Amino acid sequence: MSAQPGFRPPQQARSQESLQKVLTAAEHVLNTGGIDEFTIASVAEHAGVSVGAIYRRFTGKEQLISAVKHHLLEQLETGVTDALHAAPAGLHGIFSAFTHAMAHTFSGYTRAFPQLLNGQSAQGLERGLQALETIQQAVLAAADPYLDDITREAAQFAARTIIGSCVHRAATCHSWPDGLTWPAWADATTEMTMTYLKSS
Repeated sequence: MSAQPGFRPPQQARSQESLQKVLTAAEHVLNTGGIDEFTIASVAEHAGVSVGAIYRRFTGKEQLISAVKHHLLEQLETGVTDALHAAPAGLHGIFSAFTHAMAHTFSGYTRAFPQLLNGQSAQGLERGLQALETIQQAVLAAADPYLDDITREAAQFAARTIIGSCVHRAATCHSWPDGLTWPAWADATTEMTMTYLKSS
């Protein structure tokens, strides 16, 4: 379903744990120091591994950033899918679960996200669009049983608006803050969505 992140994924459990440690460290460095402080050495120090261990898996920091983005997209797809499976019945429950799942994922990348958008390769852009299409189709499938009086086009527009708003907020919240926490943003966005759907 997903494109490869530009490196060979580990097969053994121990290697997978090591990769997860490096990705978590990379996300932390991006979120706390931004791209200016993002170096292989700083990631290695935070992960508790050697610089050489990272270079054995990645060619450099650009490939590591690409892997972080890939990890974010996987988290987004999994988080949305799990949230929709557990959502209360009804459109409000579906769209609330969807919006909160997106907010939860992006809340961990607010400082790193602008860097993940910069200089994307064609493969990275395609992977990002694929993930957005995947979560859009997931929420539409979950909402489908409740679309008696609401068109699928209206539900699709609502889903795309939520996605666009979340991505934009993650990219700009440090330079253009709205004064809301991510959960408060998700609550307000859900209510705005329901107002729109009820009027459609």
